[in-house]
This record gives sequence, C-alpha cells and structure tokens, in this order.
Amino acid sequence: MSESNKGDFFALSNILDQEPEFIPLISEEEEDILNNESVPEALPILPLRNNVLFPGVVIPITIGRDKSISLIEEAYRGNKIIGVIAQKKTNVEDPFAEDLNRVGTVARILKRLKMPDGSTTVIIQGKRRFEVVEFIEEQPYFRATVQALQEMKLDMTDDKNKALVDSMKEMAMRIIKESPNIPSEATFAIKNIESPTFLVNFIASNLNSEVEKKQKLLEIDSIPARIEKVIKQLSVEIQMLNMKNEIQTKVKMDMDRQQREYFLNQQIRTIQDELGENPVDTELKNFEKRATNKKWPKQVQKSFEKELNKLSRMNPQSAEFSVQMNYIDLILELPWNEVSKDNFNLKRAKKILDRDHFGLEKVKNRILEHLAVLKLKKDMKSPILCLYGPPGVGKTSLGKSIAEALGRKYVRMSLGGVHDEAEIRGHRRTYIGAMPGRVLQNLKKAKTSNPVFVLDEIDKVGRGHQGDPSSALLEVLDPEQNANFNDNFVELDYDLSNVLFIATANNISSIQGPLRDRMEMIEVNGYTVEEKKEIAKRHLIPKQLEAHGISKKEISFSAKLVESLIEQYTSESGVRGLEKKIASIVRNRAKQIAMEEKYNVKVSSDDLLKILGPSHGKDKYFGNDFAGVVTGLAWTQVGGDILYIETSLSKGKGKLTLTGNLGDVMKESAVLAHQYLKANSEEFNIDSSVFDKWDVHVHVPEGATPKDGPSAGITMLTSIASAFTQRKVKKYIAMTGEITLRGAVLPVGGIKEKILAARRANIKEIILSEKNEKDVLDINQDYLKGLTFHYVKTMDEVIKIALLKEKVAKAKAID
Repeated sequence: MSESNKGDFFALSNILDQEPEFIPLISEEEEDILNNESVPEALPILPLRNNVLFPGVVIPITIGRDKSISLIEEAYRGNKIIGVIAQKKTNVEDPFAEDLNRVGTVARILKRLKMPDGSTTVIIQGKRRFEVVEFIEEQPYFRATVQALQEMKLDMTDDKNKALVDSMKEMAMRIIKESPNIPSEATFAIKNIESPTFLVNFIASNLNSEVEKKQKLLEIDSIPARIEKVIKQLSVEIQMLNMKNEIQTKVKMDMDRQQREYFLNQQIRTIQDELGENPVDTELKNFEKRATNKKWPKQVQKSFEKELNKLSRMNPQSAEFSVQMNYIDLILELPWNEVSKDNFNLKRAKKILDRDHFGLEKVKNRILEHLAVLKLKKDMKSPILCLYGPPGVGKTSLGKSIAEALGRKYVRMSLGGVHDEAEIRGHRRTYIGAMPGRVLQNLKKAKTSNPVFVLDEIDKVGRGHQGDPSSALLEVLDPEQNANFNDNFVELDYDLSNVLFIATANNISSIQGPLRDRMEMIEVNGYTVEEKKEIAKRHLIPKQLEAHGISKKEISFSAKLVESLIEQYTSESGVRGLEKKIASIVRNRAKQIAMEEKYNVKVSSDDLLKILGPSHGKDKYFGNDFAGVVTGLAWTQVGGDILYIETSLSKGKGKLTLTGNLGDVMKESAVLAHQYLKANSEEFNIDSSVFDKWDVHVHVPEGATPKDGPSAGITMLTSIASAFTQRKVKKYIAMTGEITLRGAVLPVGGIKEKILAARRANIKEIILSEKNEKDVLDINQDYLKGLTFHYVKTMDEVIKIALLKEKVAKAKAID
C-alpha cells in the first residue's frame, strides 16, 4: 500500500469521526504558535505518493513501504516530528532523492493506528513549510537538512484580500452543497475556520486535483496568490460538477419517463385483459377474419400465416411491431386474384369511345380489336399500349374512356420527374419509413387486379443516384414477366398480367430501347381544323359553360368564329390551348352577366380582339419573289410547322456557311445537298466552275429555335439549286423528305402534322417521298381537300416540280 489521503475532495468524514482534538479548526493564535515553532536543522523525510500536506491540515495516511514504517516507528517513539514531501511521480515505488520535491511540510504525528488487515495508519498534522537544503541520508530512510519557510500573514483589512477569501469560501461551500459525494458536515469545518491562511491550506489540501498542482500551490509564498490559484481550480471543479449533475439529471429523466410509460402500458394492458378488450388481440382476430375472404394463392396464404404468427409473438411497444402491422394490412388490402368483369358489348364500347373523343380512329380500332379477342378467347394477356403524340390530343383522357368501355376501374400514375427506382419496386422493409412501390399502391386503391392503368408521361422518367426507374419498369411492362412481379416491400410475386397498361409519351426517342420494345406504339396525331371545330362544339364549349355556370342561352359561338379562334389564336396539334381561349371568352361573359352589363349573346370577332388581343395570324407563306427561298415542312413536339430555307450567294471561293441554330443532322443535310448539286451541276444546267467562285450561305429563320433532323434535305437542295439558277420557286408549294448522295428521296415521319401545318399556311401543293403515300392515305380524305400531292423518288423530279423556268425579276449573273 502507499501513503494516501482517505477521500477525494473535502474528505472530512474520517477526520470528523476522530476525537475532538483532531478536528482541524485552528484559531489565529494557534496558527501563530505553529508558525513560530522551531524547526530542527535535520528531519527524517516521509515521501507521500498521492497527496500534499499543507500547514495546519490534519490528514490520515496509510503506511506500506518498509522505509516509511521504520521512520514512523522511530519518530513515534521520539519527538513525533517528521518532514513530509510529495513525490514528483506517483508511480515510483522506491524513490531516490531526485524523485522528491524540494518544498515540504513539517508534520507532527498525532496518532498511530493498527488496522485489522495488518497495515499501519497514522494521523499527522502539518505545521510549517520548509525547503530541503541537502539530503544527508537515504538509509534506512531519508534524512535531510532543511530551512524553514515563513508563512506571510494575510491582511484582512484589505478589501481585495477580504473579497478573495469570501469568494473562495463561497465556492467551496457551493461545491459541498451540490456534490452528492461530500458530507454536508464539511460546511461546519469551512464556517468555523477563523484563519484565512489555514482556510486556503485546508481547501487546497482537499482539492480534487493532481498532486503536481497541489505541490505548486504549496510552493507559493504569497497567500493572495495562493488563494487566486485555488479559486481558479474551484471554478473548474464547479463547472465539471454542473456538467455531471446535468448529465445525471437528464439520464434520470429519460429513465423515469421510460419506466413511467412502461408501467402505464402494463396497467392499461392488465385492465384491457380484465375487460376482454385487448386491442392487439382484437386486431389479430380482425386480420384472421379478413383473411378468410381472400382469394389469394397458396404461397401468399402460407406467408400471411407465418407473418401473422410472428406479429402475435412481438412486443407491441417495439418499433418493429407497427412495421409488421402495416405489412400484414397491406397484404390483406391488395386485390389478389380479384378482377372486375369485362363488358364485351363492342357496340357500346365504340359508342363510348366516339362520344368522348372525336377522331383518333386508329386508337379506337385497336381497343375494339383487343375487346373482340377477349370476347372470343376469354383469356388473353393484356397488351401494353403506348400512345405517343403532341400534347393536348387526348392521350391521357383516352384511358378513362377505355376503362368505361371495358367496365374496368381506372388508375393513373404520373411518371414525370420520377428518378427513384423504389417508386416502382418499393423499399426493403429493413428501412425506416419503407413502403411498397406506386404500382401496388395504385392497385390497392383500385381494389381489382385488372384495372386500366395509365402510366402518364413515361418519356419523362428521370435517372438519379437511387437507380433507374425505366429499368424497373421493364418487368412491369413485359407481358411475359409481369405475371410474377416482385415488389421489394411485399416480397411476394404479384400477377400484373391482367392489368391493361396504357403508357403516354410526347417524344418516344427519350424512352430507352428495351422499354420501348415491350410496348405497342400507337401514334396519336394532331387534329385538323375540321376536327378541332367538332371537338370544340361537342366537348370544349359545353365543358367550359358548365364549369363557369353559364347556359347556352347566354353565349353562342358560330362555326366561323371557332375557326377564327383555331387559326388565328392557336398554333398547336392538340386542343389544350384552344380550350384555354374558350375559357377566357366564357369568363368574360360571366363577368358581364354578374355585373349586369349589356352584351350580345353571339360572340363576334370584335369580342375576340377585345378579350384575347390581336391575333398572331396563320403561318404565312412569303411568296416566290426571291431566288433561294423555299418552304419546308417540319415536325415539332407541339405539332407540325412550316419553315423557310433561305440561300444567298456572294463572291468568294466556294465556302458553305450554315446558320439558324441547326443540329448536326440538319447541317449534314445541307452539306449533302450542296455536294449533290455540285456533283450533278450539268443536269441542272449549272457551270461547275461557279461553285469555286461563289460562297453559299444557307439560313433557316427563327434562329432562337433549335432545329434538327433529315426531313429538310430536299428543301435545302431546292433552295441551293434556285439560288444558283436564279429560277423562281413554284407558288404555294412546300416539301419534306430526306436525300441521299445519289439523289434518292427517302420517307420521313410526322406527315399528318406537317400536312396540317401546310393547310394553316394556305399551301396548295406538297412534295413527298413516294413511300410516304401510305401515310397520306391513313388521313381522312375530307381533310385533304384543296391539296395536291406529288410523290417523288429522286431529286430530279423535285427540281422539275418545284422550280419554274422563269427567273426572278432581279436575277444575279451567276458565272
């Protein structure tokens, strides 16, 4: 054992339990006597390992080392005066002289006690500080010559000194009060110490700090300086104590709350058991009852029973309990093998489709074909249809009509902006907040396994760091795989083969190839002016009148006015913009009625100007007064449009310049046209030398709009040929088609939209590839009146049809 003081901070209990003579309450007179006592020139030195003895302070120490026992035995038989010095390092068992500090305290042995375990405990009291002059012996114990150090008496008439002592005393008593490990009797000792010097020594002796810090306090001669150091250490002790108390209080509060909730829940459960109303048992019985009516596969039945048995064994207070409850509830809510009966009345189905959508004959026929096969075979996997086309043509609303025609439930899921694979497949149940994918969530709402399921805007599915939703859709939309669709949350195969999936898209080029391959692509073209007029009459106007609370007697639209609205205020393939214009007119009439203003029931063209402002007019045809200006037909995501290819020549070295925000494919078409004309200049009566003397500039107006695609190939060739020959372009003619280096004209897409754009621009003749004739035949012939089509195979035919022999009025001399 080593010499140590019994306790950590203010360890007073051992001292207070001793005889009254040992209680360390020293008066100022007693302190003066201690300071004036003579100190022997040589003292036996007792090393202390874990503590520092201060003057006036009484401490108990346990003796364990042989040297120390010999010293105490001899001193106790003699004058009982020894020197006490702290070791520099507490881990040194057998110190040498260099291991001891130079400043220590003269001590008197008050009492020696033999402990039951055979060890010796002595109680000593410090008297005066001393400094070692020289160690003279190390055996059988240390002896040294010493020099006494005088304690400076503190002047308590000084306000600063008085404040220091009061502050130190207040902080010490605060620590005693707040620390649960210090006996409250310690305040008695603090209050009854009269001497400020002894007070600082007493507090310093009992600080809960390292021996090294206490030793530094002992070595300070100035009492005010020693008090300041003690105050700093007391401040640190107070902060640490506050932190410990705060942590303990918080932990206790958390434990109290948890215990309180536990006991309350136990009491509630006991009461419910007595009343026979345990909600957990009631819920389990409800699950079992609901399961008896389910028509699910055996594998699902087996899994349900296993999960229900697992739930019955779980603690209702655990976090997993609610997750398991939600999972079982979802299993019961899903419509396993629950299907609605299809209505195979094809005439009724046709009537509903015609009622809700004017035109779209190709789509309607495809739906009727599917119904016919189902009626005859009574068992067929539902196809995956993808309706693609410009906005506002009725792709999404067509799903509702199909559902009504079939007698099925209707479900719509918007895929625009979806970039997380878990939105389709669901999350694993191990994640917090896990839920099934939106496919099964929507089937749960529909409550049948064969609804009409519209996947809206499938071309706008995003791709993020959470996975690729498009790839997750591959299983959903594959008729050969979706009979065993596996959701990560449900973890059971679900049959999607009875669902009639209908996807919608604007631009199929952004749909990845494997996904597009799994769907039957059905193009939904834009509407002609005649179709739009019928749609406005049958659907849009009645819908807006009902939405705004206006009767047919209060507003009237003539056929001519609707046509003006279509041609002069809208430029689209669909009817969404047209509906907005009609809504504006109806709102204006609603205001007139509400404010009791005078108005004509029939809407006039003046009303259009007043309500909608000036019209933008049709796509205008510019005429043929300039060489090199040719009208082309283009397809955009909002329908067809006309564009102009302009070519001008200037003296130079045959350089070709392209402007107008053109894409790579369109630039290649221009280069191709220029090279073809250059290679076949003799056939077009052009001197081949002119190509090295004139720079060619091809421009497509509206440079802010990006343009790309190969369909402007024949238009560019015609424009460059017109510029070099200075021949006029035939009036009211437009064209579209791709060219090859050998002069062949290839077919292009978007024919219906391009023809509609041509009609809006008052075009009379259209040049197309011979292979596009079938696309024209698909269009209702009533909508093609007034148009002449030229079907060509080569560029020679295009030039013969499009360019006149007559040259422009101000023709350049190209030589």
